[in-house]
Amino acid sequence: MANLFTATAPFLSLSKPFTKTASYHQCYASSSNPPEPESSSPPPPPPPPQPLASQQKRKKNVETTDWVASSLTRRFGIGAGLAWAGFLAFGVISEQIKTRIEVSQEVANTRDVEEEKEIVLPNGIRYYDQRVGGGATPRAGDLVVIDLKGQVQGTGQVFVDTFGTKDKKKMKPLALVVGSKPYSKGLCEGIDYVLRSMKAGGKRRVIVPPSLGFGVDGAELESGLQIPPNASLEYIVEIDRVSIAPA
Repeated sequence: MANLFTATAPFLSLSKPFTKTASYHQCYASSSNPPEPESSSPPPPPPPPQPLASQQKRKKNVETTDWVASSLTRRFGIGAGLAWAGFLAFGVISEQIKTRIEVSQEVANTRDVEEEKEIVLPNGIRYYDQRVGGGATPRAGDLVVIDLKGQVQGTGQVFVDTFGTKDKKKMKPLALVVGSKPYSKGLCEGIDYVLRSMKAGGKRRVIVPPSLGFGVDGAELESGLQIPPNASLEYIVEIDRVSIAPA
């Protein structure tokens, strides 16, 4: 029996040591330390804000009729774009036709007065229609172009005259906004009042009392002429055109 143990001893000593436990500990150690995650790259910076000027320009372009036409062309074909262009052209032509119709109606409805009749207003103004206009009636805020001749009643001193000529050139008509003050170039409150009962194309002789003229103090006009105190004024006024005043 002693020989049996003696014989097996070299066999045990020559065999390789069992390394399963060491391998197991190595695997467990490696698995207990997970690999570090890869570093992620930083996100790209946001795009710079679009300049305000370019945004306004782009917005303006969107609001143009060209954009409308191009959008219609892209969506519905070239026929829609041509139809839009035709619509705009029709609007322009219609406005021109409307203006010509209004002018023709004004001419057709304008008539000369055979016999002048005196009209006396409650504020003391007296007028005599020489031609009844057929156009538009001026309202407060309208732009009115008139020819005007004014003189001091009794003396015949002319202080404004756009009907006549100066150095062989016809003077330019006067333009005024109805209801605007102060008055200039020989205009007065009485003329502003009278214009509101006339029509484009009309012509009227007007006698303005001192209270609606230049009053008890008179006036010195831009031309250097003096209007005496308490002067009654006699005008010839003709309305050439009535239109909406520009904003």
